[in-house]
Amino acid sequence: MDYLVQSGDTLTGMEPSTQWTTKGATTRARIVEATADAILARGIGGTSLDDVRAATATSKSQLFHYFPGGKAELVRAVVGLQGERVLDAQRPALDALTTWEAWDRWREQVLAHYEAQHGWGCPIGSLASEAAGSDAALAAELVQYLRHWRDQLQAGLETMQADGLLRADADPERLATTVLAAVQGGLLLTQTEQALWPLDAALEGALATLRSHAA
Repeated sequence: MDYLVQSGDTLTGMEPSTQWTTKGATTRARIVEATADAILARGIGGTSLDDVRAATATSKSQLFHYFPGGKAELVRAVVGLQGERVLDAQRPALDALTTWEAWDRWREQVLAHYEAQHGWGCPIGSLASEAAGSDAALAAELVQYLRHWRDQLQAGLETMQADGLLRADADPERLATTVLAAVQGGLLLTQTEQALWPLDAALEGALATLRSHAA
């Protein structure tokens, strides 16, 4: 068997109560990664379980062994993977946005990451846009990833405010939302143009807005 213990819990992604063997965990991860790539290219609606089976050389029984909830469970595992990928791509800069120089490094890291990606767009933003009108539960899940992202940006600004680098009347939450909106909007235009300059311009404008609130 590819798993050792499984309880009745149902959670997004791999269930903490499921202890897979090394082989089982590797196979499951491979399915999730292949599905993530397919969804990024064709969207949730354009990706079927048959597409996943063909891309991963897995049988129907294998697929439902790892994802008994079917496509819905698989998509939620993809959300977990892409959510972590998006944040990890910004680290370590994302975890230490406490100086103006740190924000410049973060911007460079974001640009370098998306320049290296096929398709340019943000997987979380794309999933959220597609799920918004069709799957309220999935949309709510994606909102949590976006809020966590904003919270990371906000935490850096709050530290800068406490250190006297940001004006006392500045609103870190609104400023962090401005930056995140710039990233998402810039990535949408970057995907449309198939060029990095819209994201570069959006980030430049967002950081200029931050600096206008410098102490």
